[in-house]
Amino acid sequence: MRAIWTGSISFGLINIPVKIFSAVQESNLDLDMLDAKDHSHILFKRVNESTGKEVNYGNIVKGYKIEDKYVILEDEDFEAADAIKTKTIDIESFVLEKEIESIYYEQPYYLEPDKGAMKAYALLRDALAASGKVGVTRFVLRSKESLAILKPYKNVIVLNRIRFEQEIRNTAELKLPPASSTSAKEMDMAEKLIEQLTEKFDISAFKDEYTAKLLDIIKKKAKGKVSKKAPDLKVVHKQSDDLMEMLKASLETKKKKSS
Repeated sequence: MRAIWTGSISFGLINIPVKIFSAVQESNLDLDMLDAKDHSHILFKRVNESTGKEVNYGNIVKGYKIEDKYVILEDEDFEAADAIKTKTIDIESFVLEKEIESIYYEQPYYLEPDKGAMKAYALLRDALAASGKVGVTRFVLRSKESLAILKPYKNVIVLNRIRFEQEIRNTAELKLPPASSTSAKEMDMAEKLIEQLTEKFDISAFKDEYTAKLLDIIKKKAKGKVSKKAPDLKVVHKQSDDLMEMLKASLETKKKKSS
């Protein structure tokens, strides 16, 4: 793995040099875009809109438009905006993780201790695990300030980026049913169905089945086999009005599968 950020965690007066690595990788297939006529690769080039000529990446700068003119920004300008945050993950407070709604979670990263930081890193990791709390921090990555939490995962400290409140859209524009719009009997049956389907969560039981099936189709197609036509699926916009009957049927179906 290649580090995408190097800096340090600020924990009180303790400074912990760390490197950031991406904690996830995509499971989807790496599909190329081709010309339908001759299957040549489609190339995407960075082109000057005035001259039509390709521009080398090293000659590209970032700019912000003010009154029809661009103000060009250098690396020093980004650091000058807040030099501390560009190199420091400053823990501002500690909170219970359950207080953070899942909608705020974004991207996870692994933190690796840099030279001479093993002991301090272990102290923070183990203290977080013992307290059951997470550290709330803000830091700058790729010229963007991010809100994040620090939490232990196995033997590593994970930095999980979370969204700012203003980035979450308001639900007021959605057409939603009012609260308490179900009857007590319907609620009781729904809770029984939830209880019947409750089991211990095991992440290893879930695989990316769609990608595996798609890869199987690709391999068969490479051998000249034609894929079966997928069945026409329609969205059911209206189900039976009798929710009780549907809930009872769902419970019975589960019982039959279990026996």
